[in-house]
Amino acid sequence: MRKVAIGAVLIALTTATLGISTQARADTGQVAVVFTKGGFIVGAGGGEGVLFYRGKKYPFTVSGMSVGLTIGASTTKFVGRALNLKGPASIEGSYAVGGAGGAIAAGAGAVQLQNGNGVILQLSGPRVGAEVSAAVGGVTIRLK
Repeated sequence: MRKVAIGAVLIALTTATLGISTQARADTGQVAVVFTKGGFIVGAGGGEGVLFYRGKKYPFTVSGMSVGLTIGASTTKFVGRALNLKGPASIEGSYAVGGAGGAIAAGAGAVQLQNGNGVILQLSGPRVGAEVSAAVGGVTIRLK
């Protein structure tokens, strides 16, 4: 009985250690993005950004498209965090976007996105332009 208890404790400790080491490998970086969007019904946009990760800068491009009610054009300067990074390349991929928002002259935008690598972008920033949107779409990030 005592051997079974010791074995169970060892398995539990091993499992806990593996869980901690997996979380320890996931880092957080800072992100700055300028994204311009415009359209009527179908919206398209693009921009550029920089990932600040472990003391280095990694420039990237952003492209995206939305389908739904999109009227007008806007530019948003996002800043925020990239969570669950396992290296700079893990920021690459497609991110799903859904939601509603709007800006007339100037406003604020905030978004949280997640890609297939588990990276979560938490971004916010001022939006300039005249746009109303109730659309679903996505963005793709690629390192330069």
